[in-house]
Amino acid sequence: MTSRAQHDRMANAIRFLSMDAVEKANSGHPGLPMGAADVATVLFTKYLKFDPKAPHWPDRDRFILSAGHGSMLLYSVLYLTGYDDMGIEDLKQFRQLHSKTAGHPEYGHATGIETTTGPLGQGLANSVGFAIAERKLEEEFGSDLQSHYTYVLAGDGCLMEGISHEAIALAGHLKLNKLILFWDNNSITIDGAVSLSDSTDQIARFKSVHWNTIEIDGHDPEAIAWAIEQAHKSDKPTFIACKTTIGFGAPNKAGTHKVHGSPLGAEEIAATRVALNWPWEAFVIPDEILKPWREAGGRGASARKEWEGRLAASSHRSEFERRFAGELPKGFDAAINDHKRKLAESKASVATRKASEDVLEVVNGFLPETLGGSADLTPSNNTKTSQMKSITPTDFSGRYMHWGIREHGMASAMNGVALHGGLIPYGGGFLIFSDYCRPPIRLASLMGIRVIHVLTHDSIGLGEDGPTHQPVEQMAALRAIPGLVMFRPADATETAECWQLALEAKKHPSGLALTRQNLIAARTTFTEENLSAKGAYVLSDATDAPVTIFAAGSEVEIALKAKELLGAKGIAARVVSVPAFELFDKQSAEYQASVIGTSKVKIAVEAGVRQGWDQFIGNDGGFVGMKSFGASAPYKDLYNYFGITPEAVVALAEKKLA
Repeated sequence: MTSRAQHDRMANAIRFLSMDAVEKANSGHPGLPMGAADVATVLFTKYLKFDPKAPHWPDRDRFILSAGHGSMLLYSVLYLTGYDDMGIEDLKQFRQLHSKTAGHPEYGHATGIETTTGPLGQGLANSVGFAIAERKLEEEFGSDLQSHYTYVLAGDGCLMEGISHEAIALAGHLKLNKLILFWDNNSITIDGAVSLSDSTDQIARFKSVHWNTIEIDGHDPEAIAWAIEQAHKSDKPTFIACKTTIGFGAPNKAGTHKVHGSPLGAEEIAATRVALNWPWEAFVIPDEILKPWREAGGRGASARKEWEGRLAASSHRSEFERRFAGELPKGFDAAINDHKRKLAESKASVATRKASEDVLEVVNGFLPETLGGSADLTPSNNTKTSQMKSITPTDFSGRYMHWGIREHGMASAMNGVALHGGLIPYGGGFLIFSDYCRPPIRLASLMGIRVIHVLTHDSIGLGEDGPTHQPVEQMAALRAIPGLVMFRPADATETAECWQLALEAKKHPSGLALTRQNLIAARTTFTEENLSAKGAYVLSDATDAPVTIFAAGSEVEIALKAKELLGAKGIAARVVSVPAFELFDKQSAEYQASVIGTSKVKIAVEAGVRQGWDQFIGNDGGFVGMKSFGASAPYKDLYNYFGITPEAVVALAEKKLA
């Protein structure tokens, strides 16, 4: 058998596994796997550095399927190359409940799935984060331990999404030359021809942001191999435009939108078997084809073993292994407690964004793995500390990313950094612009990864910038994302505790909503226990109190003042600080009941919408907060104008007690 004939049959294995799985599921996207099978075959059999028997090898190349709807391409390759947790029965369970082979690739369902993709463009932006992490860790640990490529396969849809431009512009600026993007240029979308909606010159576009560009026939294995080798020689990231036919091999549907997102049908599959000379039944891969695939899967074992030898001999071994295990160094809790003691002594009145900077000064001095950054709001977010030298295109020795005005791209790239391993990313922006970050925040929550978002200017407290910049519904919207923990600390001590919790959380992302305005020290006594870990706790108690006031963030100060005013009227009140709804939800029913209490009147105070607070105050509880967008004025005037004041809380309490 000639090498080209061998290649064709190996690529056809991807095509038939994909079309058979989609047909059995009666749903899915066969077109991309059939069209991109040649690219995947060349990459996985000749160039990708990986070992299915050691799928978490830190120095493996990463392959990211940004066009996640073509998931059967990835699942097929994982099976063919011999991943232990991807058997033929898993392919037969494509798109079924609890299967590893979900409709779009889901991180954690099976090894070899580097990230969750599906929302188009996210995988491409993730890949920039992977490449940043590789470059940064190579600078830190040396090329003996970190030197690998990030390959990403994207389609027309990925390139149309706006996030793609944020991602590729940053990658080009940073000269991430180990990032290689294959464009499955098949000119088809769900609606029909790409020309219905787009006429972008993608080559010119990528050249304009400093990428190396190559155009090839995506069905020519020699051209694909040549392009990869040229990419390896480049000092820029490389864009390989692979002209392909969607649904390649299907006699009547190839090249049309009919093959994009629907099963081919039994008749068309039978015709495709004839056209591609594939006589085997569904899901059958003969040994003569499976064997070379498995050999390709085994070719990385020797490189992996050599790498393990280098790691064993390296002076960096213990630190490297700790970092990739995601464990924090011993003494971290003690460092945070030392900082809390100082805060209890100083009782300083500071904005929580400044309190965050102060705790980051401790954190970044103790944790070398933090990779900080901001979406061009560094002086406002207070995210850069004395240890944080800026990363530049020619110098990756720093630890601070200037993401530019690219909130969406930043959040997605941070997911890639976290997924790569060895680093803990945090990035800053205004809370209002979390709307730009929402898709990757949601995906980080779905994947369960440690990414930290520093979201400052968290309410009408930012003042004169007005309603376009004043968050009203954002906290409720973020709290609604399953798996995300949103912290809104009340003072410097809670800010330190929330940072501690976010950094210790290996299995979920976190957000910290922080103020622009100064706040009083709500906690003035040191406690070694992290009280914020309970999500809500009694900050100021009272015996037989008829009123309990719940508050978060800057409004805790209002709650404490309202308690004082009520006390002057002979009305006892409790104050509960609620830094994190999600952590309170995880507490025992007994603890929750003890915090919520039995007061006749329950009132929540937050400069946002009511949504979510009823779990504390009930449907008949009182709420002091926002019912409309904000306005442009000094922040103290705004709190008075919108009635978010201690006096308003007192008036509501008295009304409900009457």
